[in-house]
Amino acid sequence: MAVVTARPPVRRSHPGAARRAVGRNLTAYGFLCGALICFAFFSWYPMIREVVLSFQQTNFVDPPRWVGLENFRTVFADPAFRSAWLNTAAFSGLALIVGYAIPFVLAVVLNELRHAKAYLRFVVYLPVMLPPAVGVLLFKWFYDPGAGLFNQVLDVFHLPPLSWLDSTSTALISLVIVSTWMNLGTGTLIYLAALQSIPGDLYESAELDGAGLFRRVWHVTVPQTKLILLVMLLLQVVATMQVFIEPYLLTGGGPENATVTVAYLMYQYAFNFGDFGGGGALGLMLMVVLMVFSAIYLRVSRDNQN
Repeated sequence: MAVVTARPPVRRSHPGAARRAVGRNLTAYGFLCGALICFAFFSWYPMIREVVLSFQQTNFVDPPRWVGLENFRTVFADPAFRSAWLNTAAFSGLALIVGYAIPFVLAVVLNELRHAKAYLRFVVYLPVMLPPAVGVLLFKWFYDPGAGLFNQVLDVFHLPPLSWLDSTSTALISLVIVSTWMNLGTGTLIYLAALQSIPGDLYESAELDGAGLFRRVWHVTVPQTKLILLVMLLLQVVATMQVFIEPYLLTGGGPENATVTVAYLMYQYAFNFGDFGGGGALGLMLMVVLMVFSAIYLRVSRDNQN
């Protein structure tokens, strides 16, 4: 006796549904192409142009001339080259010590508060909403050796005034303070979002075990936010290695080249000396250094995920 197997009904696609699916895909690819065009025009093309420019001698008026490694030899022979890299490394180190820890501590404190959370978040994030030039010029008044706010505070405690931006011993740390204040809000809110994603059961278990605040932070908060801490570490290094606006507006690279950074020296070569090839060579070296840091971060994050 033959067994008849029932066939499932054949679903016929509706022409209207197919058109809507094609329309959604075209819309998605359109937005994707727009993003790719923006990246290509504003990110990839400048990087490729910088690589080419570092091997050329040009003033953007006459035809460019290929000079090989001559631009690199020129910047290596500049006495300010060594100072720029040392100052950049020192600025990044100080910014990591100050600007990397303070946002995390503030986020922990805000996460523990029970009242006025929204108001305090607004206060912490307020400096980020200011244009960078405004924040820097505000601190330029704070650092004024005469009527500046910081020296007025020192005078209240009967302490001698400081030449914040005119002394080689205080100029660089003064720039670090400005940079930390202007970028404090972003890091704090990112850390706060990471803290609020931690399950509350972990903190309750730690409290039942008798763990205080510091033990809860060390044994629960830090392990649960390890990936975010690594990401913020990379972003902090990349941002501080490219510091420009603070030395440009506050010190002009002084005193005695104590605040000349690599990015500021690039600006000097390109727009003060008219040597765009030398500026491109410095930019290429800085890009290679940042790529090394990015590779280290990717390796560390991949090992942590495994």
